[in-house]
Amino acid sequence: MQFFDESLLPENQDPLVIQVAPYAPSFLPRDSDDIPVSYAEQVQKAVDCYNAGATVLHVHVREPNGMGSKNLDRFNEMLDRLRAAVPKMLLQVGGSISFAPKDEGEAALWLSDDTRHMLANLTPKPDQVTLAVNTNQMNVMELITAEDCAGTSMGEANYLDAYTEMYYEAGPRFMKEHMKRLTAAGIQTHFMITSARDLETVERLVRSGHYMGPMVCNWVAIGGGADGPNPRNLMEFINRMPQNAVFTVEGLMRSVYPLGAMGIAMGMHVRVGQEDNLWGRKGERASSVEQIERMVRISRELFRPIATGEEARRIYKIGEFYSSIDETLEKNGWLPNPPGYRPGAAMLAAA
Repeated sequence: MQFFDESLLPENQDPLVIQVAPYAPSFLPRDSDDIPVSYAEQVQKAVDCYNAGATVLHVHVREPNGMGSKNLDRFNEMLDRLRAAVPKMLLQVGGSISFAPKDEGEAALWLSDDTRHMLANLTPKPDQVTLAVNTNQMNVMELITAEDCAGTSMGEANYLDAYTEMYYEAGPRFMKEHMKRLTAAGIQTHFMITSARDLETVERLVRSGHYMGPMVCNWVAIGGGADGPNPRNLMEFINRMPQNAVFTVEGLMRSVYPLGAMGIAMGMHVRVGQEDNLWGRKGERASSVEQIERMVRISRELFRPIATGEEARRIYKIGEFYSSIDETLEKNGWLPNPPGYRPGAAMLAAA
């Protein structure tokens, strides 16, 4: 991405889109009084987050017993209720469905490819489904301190071990098939990118014709196989992004505040919520709404307005798809393929 002389002036930046992840599949309801369980509580949390300034809702669903749900029927019910309650909010379903352990001591694993592909069949359909890029370690405990997880299930031996050993699978066959199904359903792929390596993979998928849509992504700076919250990592990632990409900064625990502040100042967008962070000032809990309110205050201090639901939809380019490789490259701000460009056999292979 390029920064011109007036790029940091708020009138030359898009309004800030705040993405919120309040449903926290990685934590149990006993870990926080801000984790909703019933449908009514989950919907009310969405309403509260929207009223506070968030316009993108990262959706997971709870079972009645409080565990993260893997039941697509419950997702359909939740999406239907959310469409009625927060019609202007963008609904972004977490592509992991739920990576939390089902029972105490069980490994934290994602579901099978076939089950994850069924997210393209959700009714009503979400605006986006997130896509992990490349199989990778997801050891969130590498950055989460003992203070961060004190008094929560994540600090207990069995769960701590499960999250230390967690990884996700997102190989070439899965990614290509998932994007194809989402696009056919009119659902935008939202890329969850952990480093420049993953960004290069997405670019190759575009250059070989496996994805023809806007480049909309999160930089997932959660360590343990992903970038850590180092400003040099953030700036390198920004340097590697195509000019027209939509880019959200995502951190872990209290690093969400400095990273979010940097992202806001540079014209990026931000993510907050109980899924990523339980804390405000050191030792003090902060609800998802309180985290949103802090990002709103930071943005307003910099004179950058907060996006409305309609503006977020425009900025995220919801419903926009392209008809060719050349158009996709041009719209996103990548250089065209050079004459005779020949991507590797793995990218050329049919999904």
